[in-house]
Amino acid sequence: MKKGKTAPARIDQKENTEGAAPFTLVNYIMFAAGLLDIIAGWFLLRGGHITIAPVMLIVGYCVIIPIAIVFRKKQPEAV
Repeated sequence: MKKGKTAPARIDQKENTEGAAPFTLVNYIMFAAGLLDIIAGWFLLRGGHITIAPVMLIVGYCVIIPIAIVFRKKQPEAV
């Protein structure tokens, strides 16, 4: 039995971007806030503030930046 050529399956736009992490303005603002927090933490550490500086660095590196990367607005379900 000879197989004929078939047209390529149409790729749905939603399927194509489902695994992607689209960054929005909110993501960029959160990322910038994390970077500012980290920079301020390094300056405070350089200035000798050994109590608040490490806390700011940990919050920047381990909380704000990861949330900025993972955060995604909830979209209404299509009916």
